[in-house]
Amino acid sequence: MTQSAEAQTAGDGMRPPLSGLRILEIGHFVAAPFCTRLLADLGADVIKIEPRGGDPVRQWGEQISGKSLWWSVHGRNKRSVTLDLKSARAREIILTLAGKCDALVENFRPGQLAKLGLGPEVLRASNPSLIIAHISGYGQTGPYRDKAAFGVIGEAIGGLRYLSNDPPEASDRPPVRVGVSIGDSIAGLYAAFGIVSALWQRDAGRGDGAARTLDVALTESVFSMMEAMLPEYGALGKIKQPTGGGIATAAPSNAYPAADGSWILIAANSDPLFAKLATLMNRPDLLETDAYRGNRARVRNAAALDAMIGDWSSKFSADALQKKLDEADIPSSKVYTAADCAADPQYRARGMVREIDDATIGQSILHPGIVPHFPDSPGEVRWAGANSGAHNQDVLGDLLGMSLEEITSLSEEGVI
Repeated sequence: MTQSAEAQTAGDGMRPPLSGLRILEIGHFVAAPFCTRLLADLGADVIKIEPRGGDPVRQWGEQISGKSLWWSVHGRNKRSVTLDLKSARAREIILTLAGKCDALVENFRPGQLAKLGLGPEVLRASNPSLIIAHISGYGQTGPYRDKAAFGVIGEAIGGLRYLSNDPPEASDRPPVRVGVSIGDSIAGLYAAFGIVSALWQRDAGRGDGAARTLDVALTESVFSMMEAMLPEYGALGKIKQPTGGGIATAAPSNAYPAADGSWILIAANSDPLFAKLATLMNRPDLLETDAYRGNRARVRNAAALDAMIGDWSSKFSADALQKKLDEADIPSSKVYTAADCAADPQYRARGMVREIDDATIGQSILHPGIVPHFPDSPGEVRWAGANSGAHNQDVLGDLLGMSLEEITSLSEEGVI
């Protein structure tokens, strides 16, 4: 923990849990910025280094007045500093900043920072205890280390994309994308977890103050989520197959149609829950049928069981069906759209849908809340994603002690 940060949090147990940590982000696109957003949401002071044109994600997604709504969330709670990393003066600034930070996160290709004169040994000359988290497509070692990769490539080689489809016998369409940059986000999540683990070991676990290095690969991050896929193949030679909306190991658990065109997820995949569902459907005979007695039998006959449940569910509107399922205490939910999420009273009650003033856009917009939730010292959205370079004066002047004349000179030289 930086000395100045320790002073800020002394005697204040109600501040967000990561208050006092300072993180330097040299990242772009999704994985590293997602990692630092999680840390910033929990109170860390994140200084994000961007090129003078800004992070490419500033141009992604829907825009208002030329400002990205995605960026409003992606860049929130971070201080933005613009630097041309090809400039020797910019590298000097990075090294000075590294000396004032607890950890650095980057997601360039392996070796790229070193080519810029910012390799680990150079950074740690400024800060011998610096935690450095590398996020890359395939990791810092191995035969694929230099191959290009994005999150979608991690999803493909990690096994997820193959499973994101209907069963082979039901569709010849290509495997579909999950719908968000899940591979990048999983890697960012692992990186955030790794940084906190490394800081704990450095400062409290062993307490040796020594530097630590993290090597997070997009491919491995996705691969690690694949449950029993690998052991089933290793022990049985079985290749896990896509199952559409169902679950290969439990039934019934799928999306079922409602009369109004909506879909309802029903997860009645234990014996007591299936008994409740059969009773609700007025089909007690299903409980006495060998084909549906026990989970393994239901999995073998899931297609027929899903068809029966779908015939029953399609007689009711989504609201009416949800009410019946809730009264029977069966896990269930409408398949939510963005509008459903925004209006949901549970999300609203727990602060997972928040109205945040975005000064760059000039209006209040909706943001997702902060996970995990610490009731006694919650994180907060201190500000929405700022304009590129909005904190140049704040960081270079207040933190590094540069004069206004020095900062103006850096701007005129194209360094910031």
